[in-house]
Amino acid sequence: QAVASCCGALITSLFVTPLDVIKTRLQAQSNPFPKGKCFVYSNGLMDHICVCENGDSKAWYKKPGHFKGTLDAFVKITQIEGMKSLWSGLPPTLIMALPTTVIYFTCYDQLCEALKDRLGKDDERIPVLAGSLSRFGSVTMVSPLELIRTRMQYRKLSYKQLYLCVSTKVAADGWLSLWRGWSSTVLRDVPFSAMYWYNYERFKKMMCKEFSVHEPTFLIAFTSGAASGSIAAVITLPFDVVKTHRQTELWESETLK
Repeated sequence: QAVASCCGALITSLFVTPLDVIKTRLQAQSNPFPKGKCFVYSNGLMDHICVCENGDSKAWYKKPGHFKGTLDAFVKITQIEGMKSLWSGLPPTLIMALPTTVIYFTCYDQLCEALKDRLGKDDERIPVLAGSLSRFGSVTMVSPLELIRTRMQYRKLSYKQLYLCVSTKVAADGWLSLWRGWSSTVLRDVPFSAMYWYNYERFKKMMCKEFSVHEPTFLIAFTSGAASGSIAAVITLPFDVVKTHRQTELWESETLK
């Protein structure tokens, strides 16, 4: 179970990281500044001159990194920062994949078996309980790595600069600061897992019954996973936005001059 989940996570990370980078950038970009005002924005490492507008005139300086959508973000990141930037944060993502998937999927399978003995084989509460509990454990364990990965995706930094940021923040606010965004991550991931596994198991049973098969085929499992994942992702997306903002706030300060 552990080996299978790790292999799947590694392959998924390689293909999905560019989309995750774009998603983080789109969520983290600030809202437009009020007209007639000019801001100097500092993230602790460098200063950025931001939008300054007067009346209905266009901004004399366009804020860097403002993306209109997914395709626009892909093109701009590739042109300005290079193709490699789309895989920013891949090392911690790969490192994170191992403990996350081992804890999550192995615990899910083991909890399902344990709950079947207590609640009965066909009890619909089993995937909800097993999915929620296993996700809660894995989120708590890897929350600091998730924070570092989000930071690497949000703004391009060297590992030395990243270490400086983390060590400075830990020295100022303590080790618990590395779990910033944990609550919003739990609010996103635990309901996601509960909805995902409930719908996944339900869709599999429905499709097996529809096609008169005893065991789910690859197509049935793939379709069930895609449908249940889409439903859960749409419902929990607001918590994902909150999580990104909570984690990126850790590294930023804005000054009005």
